[in-house]
Amino acid sequence: MLFSWLRHYALSRSYAQTCRLLNSYQQTSKNYANILGIETSCDDTGCAIINENGEVLAETLHSQNLIHLRNGGIIPDVAQDLHRKYIEPTVHETLEAAQLHWLDISAIAVTLEPGLPLSLAIGMKYAKHLSRQYKKPLIPIHHMEAHALVARMQNEISFPFLTLLISGGHCLLAVVQDVNKFQLLGESIDCAPGEVFDKVARRMKLRNIPEYSQLCGGRAVELAASKATNPHLFQLPLPLGDYKDCNFSFNGLKTSVMYQLYRKEKEHSIEADKLIPEANDLCAALLMTTSRHLVHRTQRAMEFCHRNKLIPGDKKQLVVSGGVACNNYIYNTLTELCYEFEYQIYRPQPKLCTDNGIMIAWNGLEKWQRNIDIVTNVNSLDIKSVSPLGESLISRVKEARLPTKLLKIKVKL
Repeated sequence: MLFSWLRHYALSRSYAQTCRLLNSYQQTSKNYANILGIETSCDDTGCAIINENGEVLAETLHSQNLIHLRNGGIIPDVAQDLHRKYIEPTVHETLEAAQLHWLDISAIAVTLEPGLPLSLAIGMKYAKHLSRQYKKPLIPIHHMEAHALVARMQNEISFPFLTLLISGGHCLLAVVQDVNKFQLLGESIDCAPGEVFDKVARRMKLRNIPEYSQLCGGRAVELAASKATNPHLFQLPLPLGDYKDCNFSFNGLKTSVMYQLYRKEKEHSIEADKLIPEANDLCAALLMTTSRHLVHRTQRAMEFCHRNKLIPGDKKQLVVSGGVACNNYIYNTLTELCYEFEYQIYRPQPKLCTDNGIMIAWNGLEKWQRNIDIVTNVNSLDIKSVSPLGESLISRVKEARLPTKLLKIKVKL
């Protein structure tokens, strides 16, 4: 009824006057909200609208995956051009699907950190344009915070909880104390697991197999590993096995896989586009060792949280999110870990693990309801390609030097 009256009011008033009236109402009534989220941190252009009840009214996602597969990886200039081409139609399509007008939107949430600078800039500039044109406040979003919090949209997850965020650009462990309070326990000191999967899949030439030709590297490695006949053929070293902290490292693992691949190519005299006969077994070794590394560091994080009373003993929760969280083998090994340590494990549905506009809109909604980071002076906002997550407790974790006996996980590929 309110918006029917406002549209009638708009016939006799300027659009700007109507917007100011509606925005005034929305600011004084946090029970009402339609939050529009924009995501352009890497290679996907995403937009979604969520209402005050956390219901997704509409979503649109334009993926660049196939283009970057053909290019052999993400080229920032290409990603920027595609974001520039698709961001306006993506936002308009979302509004039309939700059957909403800009008068119905309370605020615009947009990813500003971290990510590819050229990609982030497109989302920021367009969000600022919309903010100025339609008199809407902006809510700046930290990409990794959004990944950690989106599981709360579909599950009863109370604060605090432990989160493991694993993707193509990040790998970190953190305690989530509140919507805007994170405590970082560990992060990757070199590359991320998704990046390793992509590079190994490309070097192994998995895309030459028709069923893998349109899949990202991580998914191709997972499927190939599931077909291994001798998954223990290759013995790869466990990264950071002697380091008593919660940091991650995947560079050495990548090098070990590349060496084994080179050795087998020489042994079989592999040429051109052919694959080594043991490709599936090598993928299995990579996947199992990656999982062991993730379990090892998460296990120590659980012990640190217990000793420092960061997680309540009667409400132990682990949220696993990010693109690599879609890998079922990795998720199943973490589920076994949680069973042993009496944690409840949560994972967003696959489409919410990868980059999307829904998680940005949801993060925006949680901030809107708490009156956090609602910005009207949009000139003060800027992107950050590198942005630490919350307060760092990494040095405290190192100083604790907590010994952990690696849990033996037995999960079938």
